[in-house]
Amino acid sequence: SIEKGGLIMPQPKKKRVTSEEYFSLEESAEYKSEYYQGEIFAMTGASFNHNIIAMNVVSILHGSFHDSNCFVLAGDMRIQADKAKHYMYPDLSVVCGDIEFVDGRDDTIANPIVIFEILSDSTKDYDRGSKFTAYRNIHSLNDYILIDQYAYHVECFFKNEAGRWSLDEFKSLDDTFTINSIDIELSLNTIYYRAKL
Repeated sequence: SIEKGGLIMPQPKKKRVTSEEYFSLEESAEYKSEYYQGEIFAMTGASFNHNIIAMNVVSILHGSFHDSNCFVLAGDMRIQADKAKHYMYPDLSVVCGDIEFVDGRDDTIANPIVIFEILSDSTKDYDRGSKFTAYRNIHSLNDYILIDQYAYHVECFFKNEAGRWSLDEFKSLDDTFTINSIDIELSLNTIYYRAKL
């Protein structure tokens, strides 16, 4: 309820949906939505830089995984962060070994080892904050990589030997870093190739 001119006005309650209802709605929706504790949040389209950066990273990983049991999955693959409570679409994810599909679905996985998010002005706080908190519920996750699409800046969160999350940051086109869980080196020069910064 909110107070308006001395009167207390009732606020309409948001309709909560179950995860099963969410999956059903997603199958016929014209756009993707994420799900968190009964609420559905529509996702927006991606910019030129977002698409270029995503394709650059996919190209590197896909080529590197040619003779391995790892897969790079694009932003249409949904991730379960918390069963029946939280489902999200990361920009890119990596799975190695057997893929754990959720409840027999072939569009939702539970065991990514690397997740990439390409930051936009509207999502950067969410990606660094509550989304990362949710992703940390995924036991298989070892690396969480945030890529700024407006400046040369990559934040690499990784589980250290003690099982705690640590951060390395890179801000120069000459910088390179290794994603230890998949033993692949990436350079900012390659990540940002042909992006318009």
